[in-house]
Amino acid sequence: MSGRAARAEQPQARDGRRPDDRVFTWPNLISFVRLLGVPLFLYLFLVARADAAAIVVLAVGGTSDWVDGWIARRLGQVSRLGELLDPLADRLYILATLVAFTAREVVPWQFTAALLARELLLLGSLGVLRRHGYGPPPVHYVGKTATFLLLAAFPVLLLAAVVPAVAAVAAAIGWALAWWGLVLYWVAGALYVVQARQLVRAVRGRQGAAA
Repeated sequence: MSGRAARAEQPQARDGRRPDDRVFTWPNLISFVRLLGVPLFLYLFLVARADAAAIVVLAVGGTSDWVDGWIARRLGQVSRLGELLDPLADRLYILATLVAFTAREVVPWQFTAALLARELLLLGSLGVLRRHGYGPPPVHYVGKTATFLLLAAFPVLLLAAVVPAVAAVAAAIGWALAWWGLVLYWVAGALYVVQARQLVRAVRGRQGAAA
């Protein structure tokens, strides 16, 4: 498929306008700051062992997940770069947190493996789409909900691990959020795979008709 055809498939923003090519926008700035928070969290949690500061970084990173999207829609600053940066920041936060939490036994390795397996599934689907000239599919609301639950669960789980006084309550809340997030994460992954198959079938159908 040509680049022109691929661009024609670019999704529209929720307000009906197509994302533009702007780089310097407030939502993109927030996403850049969120990206910088990933190595900061890893340093605080794994090197400095400053658990309280690590909880704050995780909490800020999680709550700012929806802020950049809300500002983008509110100010009409939806951009193609932002559509890439936002899910990238989400995935890096999730993956970095899982690796760090597994290293310090905050979460079991099985939980981490289940989330990593979903990421591998999605990477395979993205590879298939790229071979047919498509970019990443638009973020589904199920995926955004799953990401929100996971990013909300991580600081609560860390709080349960480092503050014994609230461990029982925080662990119950954190794991409830984490397991629901994991389930929805896989549901969103399945939806992306189905969407990728539909796009590939459409391409093959057009190619067959043109032959």
